[in-house]
Amino acid sequence: MSQVTPAPNNPDPQASNTESTTRSRIPVSAPAGLLTITQPPQTATSFYKIAPSQLVTFAWNFSFIQATPTHLTVSAICDNGNTYPVGPTDGIIPGTATEVVWDIYSYQQNNPNTPLAQETYTLNIWDERGPGAARAPGYLQPNTGLKFALYTPQAYTPLADGWTCSTCNSALAAYAAHPAFIGILATFIIMFLSGFGLLRHFR
Repeated sequence: MSQVTPAPNNPDPQASNTESTTRSRIPVSAPAGLLTITQPPQTATSFYKIAPSQLVTFAWNFSFIQATPTHLTVSAICDNGNTYPVGPTDGIIPGTATEVVWDIYSYQQNNPNTPLAQETYTLNIWDERGPGAARAPGYLQPNTGLKFALYTPQAYTPLADGWTCSTCNSALAAYAAHPAFIGILATFIIMFLSGFGLLRHFR
């Protein structure tokens, strides 16, 4: 399993002092910072093909941010329980970034021990405080609102390589056994024989 580990929570005393100063300047009544996904649309689940040159772009915008994140962690949580870092930098991107591009095929080739599954995923984005950070005025609230799916395309099989229609023969047999078909066929035979007899009579 590939697991993204959040950055330590303010290991530097100077960083801790900076955060304390920032917090003191944010009104308690201020709303929590929000991240809204703009690409892909969240109206339906997007499907992405694991294939060469198939890049996946996730984009977003921020609202109500008063404490700019030092960095963001972006990860994809698979329905099978695995966690994958998103993007070219192991899922860690600048705190002001508004998009990340993920080359899923390259990831698949470079990580044979933790391959991407053909499953549904949830995109997770959080700041340096980690995925379980408490809601705080002006600080980014973790986002887990986007679902997407990955799939591997089937290999191309030429018709000359033995492709067969598994339902064609059965469909033809069912059609031939239908009473209407038998009646039409019998009528056609009778008409043909009658016409043939008339032609012989007038010769």
